Amino acid sequence: MLRVSIPEIKTITIMRLIAKVRFSRLWIMVLLTGLSLVSVSVLSFAAKIGDSYGGGIVFYVDNSGQHGLIAAKADVPGHSPGKLDGEFTWQDAQVVCDNLVYNGFSDWFLPDREQLNQLYQQQSVVGNFAENYYWSSSEQSADIAWNQNFFVSDQYKYYKKNVSQVRPIRAF
Repeated sequence: MLRVSIPEIKTITIMRLIAKVRFSRLWIMVLLTGLSLVSVSVLSFAAKIGDSYGGGIVFYVDNSGQHGLIAAKADVPGHSPGKLDGEFTWQDAQVVCDNLVYNGFSDWFLPDREQLNQLYQQQSVVGNFAENYYWSSSEQSADIAWNQNFFVSDQYKYYKKNVSQVRPIRAF
């Protein structure tokens, strides 16, 4: 029969407590180190124009490098009823962008007039544009919205019932 004295039990109990405390401290250190690595990598990210990021291509970045705009890598497929592939009325362009799920993201939208012009200026970086007109979300009136000619850069007021191409964007 094994006999253990009271001092030995106290020693064993104290050793177990010390081991638990050391093990707990080790886990806390590992967790904090991991969190700090995640924080550093998030803070050090600075997007650049032309980066493949967030489901598309970055075409605008603010001064912080932390926020900007991403264009889809291709025009929206499909068309408005009775139109050729890639041709959408302004209303259908709005709807198709609002409902688009592309490369895992569902927050795509039709660019406004200024964003569309910025996209035009970076079209060689983004790529895959038709030499055609593209809709913006900017309206002139109930019947007229703005679009941009991606062949000669001009922006035009265009009847919403007419058709243009659609390139959705999203913000980051």
